[in-house]
Amino acid sequence: MLRYALKRIYSAVIVVLAVSAITFLVLTTISGNSAILALGTDATPEQVAALEHALGLDRPWYEQFFSWLGGLLHLDFGKSSLYGVNVLTLVLQRLPVTLSLAVFSMLMSLTLAVILGTLAAVRKNGIADILCRSLMQVGTAVPGFWLGLIFIIYLSLRWQIFPDRGFVPPSQGFGAYLNSIFLPSLVLAIGEVGPLLRAVRTSMLHSLRQDYIVMARVQGIPPVRIYMKYALRGALAAPLNMAGVQFAKLLGGTTVVESVFSLPGLGRLVLVAVEQRDTVLLQGSVMFVTAAVVLISLAVDLLTAAIDPRMSRGEVEP
Repeated sequence: MLRYALKRIYSAVIVVLAVSAITFLVLTTISGNSAILALGTDATPEQVAALEHALGLDRPWYEQFFSWLGGLLHLDFGKSSLYGVNVLTLVLQRLPVTLSLAVFSMLMSLTLAVILGTLAAVRKNGIADILCRSLMQVGTAVPGFWLGLIFIIYLSLRWQIFPDRGFVPPSQGFGAYLNSIFLPSLVLAIGEVGPLLRAVRTSMLHSLRQDYIVMARVQGIPPVRIYMKYALRGALAAPLNMAGVQFAKLLGGTTVVESVFSLPGLGRLVLVAVEQRDTVLLQGSVMFVTAAVVLISLAVDLLTAAIDPRMSRGEVEP
């Protein structure tokens, strides 16, 4: 287990370093001269040169990269030219919105996947199984922005059940907070439930074929108890691992939903950084999301290996 953990930590460090290098080089290349972007095209060459020297842009690219990387290690993500404040401050201000979306959407999708996946496995090739698999296909195929607009038109504007935009923090009332986050979380959950449902169904079918399930049936144990206490418990390892990976992915994949519902989250912040060509803000946001995704994926791998030691021995794939 220790060897497996060290291997995963080493891989995580390599991924973060690789993404940081690619992010820095690509954004520095395509964004143009940051000094000219900050001062405008009317700036004199002397003003541009002075700002380039102050920002360190006159140094070789590798010196700029290691200086930027050293700042990241000290939690100095740089200062946004658009907002005029530290990038980490902006990211932490937007993080609760995106984190709320990720948490609630995963709770919804995991709950639906466990219920429907178990039902589909128990009633294999029956009506329930066909309906569940159809739902799985529809949820995967429907675009999130279209589904979000449909929800806004009917559930917000026509029937006025939920607000059509904005985010209410929990400090202003937990009920209002849930009301503001429910629809966008539901849109994300519908998009994520398909793979989870498939994983639960497959794992349950495998679990129901095990010898201990056959013995439990022979002993006359009620079917509901067999499904819930024995089969489902042995079938949740793979879906939970997938849910952890999906949760990590959602931290950087909520841009469309945040834009549709006008939510001030990380995805919206990255979009604004791209539109306004704020290179420092974009670099810092991308690196924060990358580090968060890698850390969550690492935690999921280690937790799964602790639950199922066979994975750390290489007997099964994570």
